[in-house]
Amino acid sequence: MDSFWLTLNIVDGPLILAFYALSLVSAVALLLGWPLRLHVLPAKAAVVGAAVGALALLVSEGLMHAFGGPLGWHVRLWVIAGFAGLGMCTASLHRSRPWRNALACAAALIFTVTAVLGVNAYYGLHPTVASLLGISLAPKIELDPIKPHTRTQPQSPLWQRWKPPEELASEGTTAQVAIPPKASGFNSRPAGLYLPPAALVKDPPALPLVVFMMGQPGNPDPQYVKTILNDYASRHDGLAPIVIVADQLGNPAVDNLCLDSPLYGHPETFINRDVVDWARSHLNIIDDRKYWTIAGYSHGGQCAISFAAKYPSVWGNVLDISGEEYPGAEEPEVNLREMFGGRQAAYDAEKPANILKQRKYPDTTAIFTASTDDPVYLEAARHLSAAATAAGMTVTYYEVPNGGHVIGALNGGLAAGFDVLYPRLGLSGP
Repeated sequence: MDSFWLTLNIVDGPLILAFYALSLVSAVALLLGWPLRLHVLPAKAAVVGAAVGALALLVSEGLMHAFGGPLGWHVRLWVIAGFAGLGMCTASLHRSRPWRNALACAAALIFTVTAVLGVNAYYGLHPTVASLLGISLAPKIELDPIKPHTRTQPQSPLWQRWKPPEELASEGTTAQVAIPPKASGFNSRPAGLYLPPAALVKDPPALPLVVFMMGQPGNPDPQYVKTILNDYASRHDGLAPIVIVADQLGNPAVDNLCLDSPLYGHPETFINRDVVDWARSHLNIIDDRKYWTIAGYSHGGQCAISFAAKYPSVWGNVLDISGEEYPGAEEPEVNLREMFGGRQAAYDAEKPANILKQRKYPDTTAIFTASTDDPVYLEAARHLSAAATAAGMTVTYYEVPNGGHVIGALNGGLAAGFDVLYPRLGLSGP
């Protein structure tokens, strides 16, 4: 597919506005094709279609829990409107002329695409065609192993020692990298990589490391951290952490709970062994847990706090953005049966709040964020921040104003998190 089409904005650009207009014109055209006395037929069909859409939502969202958490009303309305439009199209195929059949088929496609774009615009997590299709436009690169460097804690914070050169880039860059699953055998997608301006100079300093994980379904796309960290870097002489946006899912349609299992492979080992080993051998990073952060959004947020609790010798910091309270919290009965064979004690042992009770974390910084209008994840953030505080972590709890469980929550959480992390990572003064 041509890169021009892949880069089109589908959240608030002219493309989505064009589909809104096409849908309106198509609906009017379908109605005008009928005699006035017969307008009741497509109207009835639209009502039936809307009812079918509402029923489909009720079954899939309420009974089957197919979407993990509750959907926003914007999403529900777009789905119902899409089914209503398809109902009109179906009625228009009844004993119609060829031109009208063609119009109905075209309108059905337009209504479907418009509904998809409307839902996507609400979430805001896929700003381009490429992102919606799961295609990363970041170039694929192969990094050679770097020479071993001194693995000791810096004598002074980086922001005090760093003197940016005149040729410093105005913003960081992104790429895709393949991380070999040597220990895990996990079938991951290529990871996203963000290199800040300070990493692009001729003689770059060793920088902090962040391993970030997106939600499920989701793509290991570095564009979100790039946007936030380019802003931070511009205010801190090009300094920002190096970020690996790792794929903890493998299959985006499957919630593997971030646990090693016979069902879904070994994502836990992949993140905490393979990604860590690759970062050590291929990136110019400060090899000290104080400067290493495990982070994530939604599904990735739950993974982050679980890994921080399990591997305190690896991760000195954790950023949990709108994370689930424990693995598979949306469908605990299903996961108890399928992942743990009905063994409740085994399931409970994997819940972060229970793991945190087993030891103290005197030198771990933790940030928990969730949106004020996202009650399920807000309650999870409150519970986990209290558990982390009781376990000795230095905790920041932040509520993102009206961010929902969408792009506002992600961006707000990233900004709040790096406000706390920058001094901790030696990238800014206290």
